Amino acid sequence: MDFKRVKDYFSWLYYQYQIISCCAVLEPWEQSMFNTILLTIVAMVVYTAYVFIPIHIRLAWEFFSKICGYHSTISN
Repeated sequence: MDFKRVKDYFSWLYYQYQIISCCAVLEPWEQSMFNTILLTIVAMVVYTAYVFIPIHIRLAWEFFSKICGYHSTISN
């Protein structure tokens, strides 16, 4: 794979991100603040999903298995 094409593709993706999020019209310090806040929010969402989604899936599985009459062997 050609590294120049990969670099051009990532620069195009970054340009699209700037246009969509209107970062292109911000000053450099405003861009860094916006990117920091956005990265923090994304990190918190990913962490919360990693921690809580398995718990909710297990609880939903237990709830629906009791409704359907299936007794799971999952121990608490």
